[in-house]
Amino acid sequence: MFKHCALIVGIGFALGIGFAQDSTAVEIKNAAGDSVGTATLSAASDGAQLGVKIAVELHGLPPGDHAIHLHQNPKCEGPAFTTAGPHFNPDHKQHGLENPSGPHAGDMKNITISSDGAAKVTVVAADANYTSEKNSIFANGGTAIVIHAKADDMRSDPSGNAGDRIACGVIKK
Repeated sequence: MFKHCALIVGIGFALGIGFAQDSTAVEIKNAAGDSVGTATLSAASDGAQLGVKIAVELHGLPPGDHAIHLHQNPKCEGPAFTTAGPHFNPDHKQHGLENPSGPHAGDMKNITISSDGAAKVTVVAADANYTSEKNSIFANGGTAIVIHAKADDMRSDPSGNAGDRIACGVIKK
């Protein structure tokens, strides 16, 4: 049986057929270039909803509520991380999970950093996907995951008044 599986995989690669990767790990760095954690991205499904599940483990960040978004460009040049571009928004919607004209594919719920500067949380980018379609986090070379200084108000366009970008990680296959 194992010979047959290896043969199928070998033929698939020879024909250029890709096989889905289970998850992608991303290192997240602060403005000084120091690692402040990781994000592990995978396909999410709760039966009715597809998206990207992001398990985040962070340390060394300011306590409190912070916005976390997917951004359009797979670049994280500090200190301001403006190279990550705007929010990932292939459907050209307005920002905010509570905006009737939104949300962006990169919009997610806020995360809370504890008093010791750490967090271990899972969020979902419900309108993004882990495949090769237009809303794929891997389309056009990838995207970035960005943590902001403040919480997202979930309505204001274009970024929810979330403040400066304080940490960033590049998402690529």
